[in-house]
Amino acid sequence: MDIPETATATTAQKHFYSVWAVPPEDVASRAKKLMEGLGSEFGGPQFEPHVTVVGAIALTEHDALDKFRSACEGLKAYTATVDRVATGTFFYQCVYLLLHPTSEVVEASDHCSEHFGYKRSTPYMPHLSLLYGDLTDDEKKRAEEKANKLDDSINGLTFKISCLQLWKTDTEDDTLKSWEKIAECSLSSN
Repeated sequence: MDIPETATATTAQKHFYSVWAVPPEDVASRAKKLMEGLGSEFGGPQFEPHVTVVGAIALTEHDALDKFRSACEGLKAYTATVDRVATGTFFYQCVYLLLHPTSEVVEASDHCSEHFGYKRSTPYMPHLSLLYGDLTDDEKKRAEEKANKLDDSINGLTFKISCLQLWKTDTEDDTLKSWEKIAECSLSSN
């Protein structure tokens, strides 16, 4: 028996999904070295280097995939530039590479957020996290200094974003063990 899509969509379970921009391999490997260096001293869960384009939003997997596909269709590869190593006040924004909020970077997030119906509570702050955790201000300062020592040429680094990924991201899971990549999309460069 065929079940109409609308019937299954209303009964399907919702999970949290996020859209990530994935840096190219050379930048990802530099970020991973920083992440490992910081993790060895300050702990924290392991995760893949990424720039969050759309924050966690509750959807069924079917809806998330549909929205991801439609968002990718109208998006071209874009350039991102690291401003500096910075620290934040949230577990998921503990120590990170702050990116220049150029119109290209912000418009990519706005474009995807619109497709997902995602409403931000604060202005978009593009960043590539290096460490998740609840550190004291002193620990964050030490972690920031360590990141700058580990890779003193990361500030000002420019790279192309040509891959987006859809991830299931349970924001209650601080271990990130339940986080799972669902789909990937290569962005055209023309």
